[in-house]
Amino acid sequence: MTRGSLRARMMLLSALVTLVALGLAGWTMAGVLDRVVTGGVDQRLDSQLAVLASAVRRDGSVDRDRLAARQGALAAGPGWRWRIEGPRETLGSADFPTLRPPFPGPAEAVRAAGPPTPLDGEDAKGRIHARRLVVESSAGTVTLTAAAPGRVIGRPIRDALVPLASVIVLLAAIFAAAAWVQLRFALQPLAALVSQIGAIRRGERAAVDEAQPAELQPLATELNALAAANAATLAAARQSAANLAHALKTPVATLALTVAPDTPEAAQVRRIEGVIRHTLARARAAAVNRRASTAIAPVARDVGAVLGTLYPATAMRLEIAADARIAIDAHDLAEILGNLLDNAARHARSRVVVSSAAEAPDHITLTIDDDGPGIPADHREQVLQPGVRLDEGPAGDGFGLAIVRDLVALYGGTMALEGSPLGGLRVRLTCPDGTTA
Repeated sequence: MTRGSLRARMMLLSALVTLVALGLAGWTMAGVLDRVVTGGVDQRLDSQLAVLASAVRRDGSVDRDRLAARQGALAAGPGWRWRIEGPRETLGSADFPTLRPPFPGPAEAVRAAGPPTPLDGEDAKGRIHARRLVVESSAGTVTLTAAAPGRVIGRPIRDALVPLASVIVLLAAIFAAAAWVQLRFALQPLAALVSQIGAIRRGERAAVDEAQPAELQPLATELNALAAANAATLAAARQSAANLAHALKTPVATLALTVAPDTPEAAQVRRIEGVIRHTLARARAAAVNRRASTAIAPVARDVGAVLGTLYPATAMRLEIAADARIAIDAHDLAEILGNLLDNAARHARSRVVVSSAAEAPDHITLTIDDDGPGIPADHREQVLQPGVRLDEGPAGDGFGLAIVRDLVALYGGTMALEGSPLGGLRVRLTCPDGTTA
């Protein structure tokens, strides 16, 4: 049995209870059957004792003629025996076995006159069941005994127990099937709750259904409270990181552009920028929603629509599957695409293409291609450094690609710059697939 399996434990408990109950039922029925069969045999033996008693005279002698006339009532078949032990003579079966009470008591209790008493014994063929009657005569007590072979009791019981055992086995199978079906339906709400918790982890829902059975409803309420508390904490941390980023990005970028490169001032600015980026990275890493699952196409369409108004001469084409999902929070994905598409549209001659593909297990690749001048291979790593720009235009501060690379890395993804088939730059993002998050 699996230690943590409720289903296995409940099935085992149900099986044990069923076996014990059916065992007790079988034992009880066998006992009742034994008493019924034995009672029928006792009635027949008592009838034989009555026949024997009718042949005993008042003086204790035996009326042989009367006994012979009723001999047919005593001849019940092989193994049936009778005996009359009187003060003057003893008559009956020659091979009469030694008999004893089933519950031995004082000897005088056996010899005392009264109703018939049971006796047990054995012969070469097995058990003997008998009844004894003691009658009084003027000459003394006369003991009458009638005995039956044990098979007349054992055989009917065995014949009845075989189908009874088959019925018990069948009942056990029915009860086992019923327990399995009952557990399957009883545990369905728990399985559904587990599925909903998994959906929360993947970012597909914010809470579990609280319409649960009475036993699970408190658990569902507590889970929703926990999810809400985590979401509030995450939102507060993300907002703090965003506020700090917006507060520092522009002053640092402005300061970096006002100092000449390769000067002590520039070195100090880079040092300040490095400390800020390290602190922001730690803050943002703590705030990243690693359970996020976001559909790519809607976010890309929204970002593309905004940039389309800023760069009307550049055509943006989206080649993204409708069911493509990425394990990045929607707000962070919008920031990533905003930086990359703004950079691509600003340098493109006429078009930008955004596409997605599942090229590796559990990962999705997102590419942004433009037909601009591109970046030489030996300068691509350089432009990923904060504040570094290759063009002299007024737009941009040189931090966009660096921010995107750090943000993608926080979600376990990678970013690479390559040559584009369109002739310009290709930005390739490889991130965890949101459908398996």
